[in-house]
Amino acid sequence: MSTATRKIANVKGPLPGPKSRELFERWEKVEAQCTGYQARVVWDHASGVVVTDVDGNTYLDWTSGVLVTNVGHCHPELVKAAQEATARLLNNYECLTEARVVAAEKLVSVMPEHLDRCFFLTTGSETVEASVRIMKRATGNFEIISFYGGFHGRTYAALSAGGLAGPKKGYGPTVPETIRVPYPYCYRCPFQAKPETCGDLCLEFLDDAVRANSTGSLAGVLIEAYLGAAGFIFPPEGWMPKLEQWLRDKGLLFTLDEVQSSFGRTGKFFAMEWEGLQPDLVCIGKGIGSGVPASAIGARSEVIGVLGRGEMSSTMGGNPVASAAVSAVIDIMQREKLADNALRIGKIMKARLEEMKEKCPYVGDVRGKGLVMGVELVKDKATKEPAPDLTKKLIDLAAEHGLLIGSVGIFGNVIRVAPPLVITEAEAHESLDIFETALSKL
Repeated sequence: MSTATRKIANVKGPLPGPKSRELFERWEKVEAQCTGYQARVVWDHASGVVVTDVDGNTYLDWTSGVLVTNVGHCHPELVKAAQEATARLLNNYECLTEARVVAAEKLVSVMPEHLDRCFFLTTGSETVEASVRIMKRATGNFEIISFYGGFHGRTYAALSAGGLAGPKKGYGPTVPETIRVPYPYCYRCPFQAKPETCGDLCLEFLDDAVRANSTGSLAGVLIEAYLGAAGFIFPPEGWMPKLEQWLRDKGLLFTLDEVQSSFGRTGKFFAMEWEGLQPDLVCIGKGIGSGVPASAIGARSEVIGVLGRGEMSSTMGGNPVASAAVSAVIDIMQREKLADNALRIGKIMKARLEEMKEKCPYVGDVRGKGLVMGVELVKDKATKEPAPDLTKKLIDLAAEHGLLIGSVGIFGNVIRVAPPLVITEAEAHESLDIFETALSKL
């Protein structure tokens, strides 16, 4: 039940507002229309968890700009660091700056001890591309195991490794020698099993998949800490350590894609910390820059050390502005204890979402950890038939009442609940009130 009086969200009329409508019309005439479905809102400025559009409407934000602004929109300390860096030096390619050294030192200091090296890039896709290359170079092998529903980016090797058909559709052959195997999507088990009687069928299937598909040249495993684009799907407790033991027994390298899950999103600085995972490579993005384009690989020195001088670079990776942003974000995360806040507020939000699930005939599943949760919409709870049409309707209804949400999912039927980690309890309850109202209007 709500404990807050609504006081932040304020939408003054039908959406899109007049200025937003004009900008949408102008935009549609000049830029390709190939982005995903979003509420018809043109953002103007934002602070913390609050977004204001060009028509003066204010919204609470459950998107974090697709899980990016972990320290909140336009955190003053981050803005100041980026502005000062911009005034000093914008780009220097591979030439070293003190800002890059400091950022690397800080990043290594917050990673688990076994990850003692990093390398800065610009996007999450870049980190995946680089990690796949490193696994192949380090082992001398070329086969990669990835998972159904996985999403690792839209560049070619990254989308090839993914387990979603959409990003690959219409592009012809993808990078060969990727062996895809089932992920434990327990709400929609690929083996039609029940969690209490499953017995780790997804893990047992790995040996069959390798026997049927591998030519004996396995390099490693690429997996997300949770399936992001597939619908915020978390594996059962204990499953990831068993997977790690399996791949260690096979002598394979382990890349964990934490582009979404790192920098406090799940309630730990890195999701791998929940079960003590020790990947050889970790892909870091989104929250590391909290709005400033930045990404990085975290690595064991003996693994990334297979690369020699001139064998990896990035035009914008580690630039002075990005480096300043990374340092500022780490400082903010630690000082404001944002991972702890994500865990605390996440428990409050998940409890209320579970209550809504019991009351709403269209909410089939609520899942997640910290401030990353998925609300899966179905037409019928018994059949679990996906309801992507309701998802789009809910996005619009929520915006009309002052809440910005987005959708993910293999079937496009999962609502993303991923606000900035600075969200307060009052803001959480107000946003949940709006979401509950929108659900009631489906």
